[in-house]
Amino acid sequence: MREITIHNTLSGAEEPLSPRDPGKVGIYVCGPTVYSRIHIGNARPYVVFMLFKRFLEHEGYEVTFASNVTDINDKIYVAAREAGVPSDRLANEMTEAYFDDTSRLGLGRPDAEPLATETLPQIVELIESLIERGHAYESGGDVYFSVPSYDRYGELSNRDPEQMDQGEDDNSLKRDPRDFALWKTRKPDEDTAWPSPWGDGRPGWHIECSAMSELILGTNFDVHGGGIDLVFPHHENECAQTYAGRGEPLARIWMHNGMVRFTGEKMSKSLGNVWQLHSFLDSYEPSTLIMFFVSGHYRAPIECTEATLSQAAANVERLREIAARIGDDAPDAALEAALDRFYAALTDDFNTPAAIAAVYEWVRDANRRIDAGETVNGRSRLREALTILGLENVFQAPIADADAESLALLDQREAARAAKDFATADRLRDELLSRGWEIRDTAEGPKLRPV
Repeated sequence: MREITIHNTLSGAEEPLSPRDPGKVGIYVCGPTVYSRIHIGNARPYVVFMLFKRFLEHEGYEVTFASNVTDINDKIYVAAREAGVPSDRLANEMTEAYFDDTSRLGLGRPDAEPLATETLPQIVELIESLIERGHAYESGGDVYFSVPSYDRYGELSNRDPEQMDQGEDDNSLKRDPRDFALWKTRKPDEDTAWPSPWGDGRPGWHIECSAMSELILGTNFDVHGGGIDLVFPHHENECAQTYAGRGEPLARIWMHNGMVRFTGEKMSKSLGNVWQLHSFLDSYEPSTLIMFFVSGHYRAPIECTEATLSQAAANVERLREIAARIGDDAPDAALEAALDRFYAALTDDFNTPAAIAAVYEWVRDANRRIDAGETVNGRSRLREALTILGLENVFQAPIADADAESLALLDQREAARAAKDFATADRLRDELLSRGWEIRDTAEGPKLRPV
């Protein structure tokens, strides 16, 4: 196995991936809070860590990848009241939508996807352990983690104590304003609750992830991932409550992806500047989004614009073209050298842009050689590498041309979209689907591909 290094947010430095159990890697990534359909910013950690899992497995590791679903949360109650539906119904519907939307990416599923609603006994037990150890207290039916009781608080985020606002509306029951809720008593306008030793209520957000990750991976597991916006307070609180309750760390390496930025701001549901994943995949093929993500380093923010998406679509087409031009025989030295650089980049903090750049450097040379009449081989080796990055569909058979009538419908749909006649555009899209065609945006404009 090649040595793999990862930037650890906890230490601020790159560290070797040294699994707790040799040959096995446990990864936990915070998944969505299911109060609405996910946007492409939510999809970034899903894609990054599904690809990271593929890479580790290619390198010979046995990987257990768990990514939770937060289906108990204040935001769900608010969204359900606004929609006029029961909160458990909304959570169930949005959970299924999340599974459907992310499955369309074609990357498979995590090995475990625990739900908060299915982990209540473990959550309650962990809270009881914190109370017994003197790190939590009950107050008015709520239970709070006592931040002053834990002298390591802040080691992940490196925040000044004065900048540790938990973002909780009511501090009246807390001993210290930095304390955070582990259990919340049921409020009159909440339509779901669960029993506990402190009365009916629901768990806080942070304790859910500590319990769910421990249920699947134990404590002191190898890699905890998620968006950089979760470092404080969510991941800081996970660190604190697990170490305080169990006497050992939650995870050894904390691996955080950067945000997707849209019109210069972080993409978020609260800001309203979101592009929902299912809507994106109605217009673009999954490979375009995957290429968009791997073209930037996972730790860096990336700008979602028409130009960056067009470039991603064009890059996918370049791979599709070279895949059709090369032979299946053993690769030559040029491809092997490019793949050496490809894998070396991935071992260095999962540097996907450097890895894909090594491939494109070879693609330019291979196209030149093919144009000069030379035979270039290595299709299987290239497929092996690109599969790690979720781009294996560039090796699919050439796509048949659409019939003239379907192409005419596509033109009509584009005209309707330009005129902002979205009802007509949707009707024409559905008609094309019934004819066996879906619309995909490419660098050359909208194209029809078989469903």
